[in-house]
Amino acid sequence: MDEANHKLFLENCAIIQENERLRKKAEELAQENQALLQELTQKLSKSEHADPEHGSSSSTTNQPRKNINNNNDDNKK
Repeated sequence: MDEANHKLFLENCAIIQENERLRKKAEELAQENQALLQELTQKLSKSEHADPEHGSSSSTTNQPRKNINNNNDDNKK
């Protein structure tokens, strides 16, 4: 019974560590998202002030999007 408890304890510790790692990653991504949103808002605001007749320009929609689905090994640890 003690061996089973010890095994579960170690598994629980590993889960807690993984949870903390994922929580930090989520916080980093949320900060990056907020910064990108602020940057986009500023660009749209500037383009509307520069050309109020046409509103926001279509050039922002034609730019390539950043791939947020990084599938490298660093994200899986």
